[in-house]
Amino acid sequence: MFTNLLLVLALIVNPGPKAVLGTSDVTLSSRSFSMEDRYNVPSVNQVFKDNILLGLKYMDGEVKSKADVSWPEVEKPFEASFTLNPGEEFAFTSHTLPDYSKNVVKTMNTDFMWNEGYKSDGFLVGDGVCHLASLVYWAAKDAGLTAYAPSNHNFAKINDVPREFGVAIMSPSPLGNLYIINNKEKPVTFEFNFDGTNLTIDVKMVSSQIT
Repeated sequence: MFTNLLLVLALIVNPGPKAVLGTSDVTLSSRSFSMEDRYNVPSVNQVFKDNILLGLKYMDGEVKSKADVSWPEVEKPFEASFTLNPGEEFAFTSHTLPDYSKNVVKTMNTDFMWNEGYKSDGFLVGDGVCHLASLVYWAAKDAGLTAYAPSNHNFAKINDVPREFGVAIMSPSPLGNLYIINNKEKPVTFEFNFDGTNLTIDVKMVSSQIT
């Protein structure tokens, strides 16, 4: 009896480690496409795939110049993300329209040019990045975020993406860009996952704190 009383008193005086505050996320949208279905010609598909993956490596900061490009590393499965606080903006390229240049905190950190290591299928350097922008746009619109794409990609089909979400990226033109604003009251995170075959974008928002 006396031992039990001492144990109770000890727990009152020293109840143990405090709980750590954390967060609970809610998924606002999730969109994906196969990287093996970017174009119907296998050799061209490979160019599109590599350019998309390289763009994400620039976005994540793993690649900063052409000298950093190692295709075996670029083509490995990976995860990347960026977060927008309320009112903050993402622009696909740094060449922005005046109305969408005030609160840009994140871009892809690249202009998708040959001197940055991007491939060409014989027509354009950087072919494929429009597919990436379109997937981002689709996910953002589904999440209810403010998103604006001045130039539609209606001149060519983008496999697995509805035509209304097609985005034409034409760097360095500010009209060939994609703009996304976090119009929510909490931070929003874009999570990119490449599993070796499919690229998935999850848009998540902090819903509450947990203990």
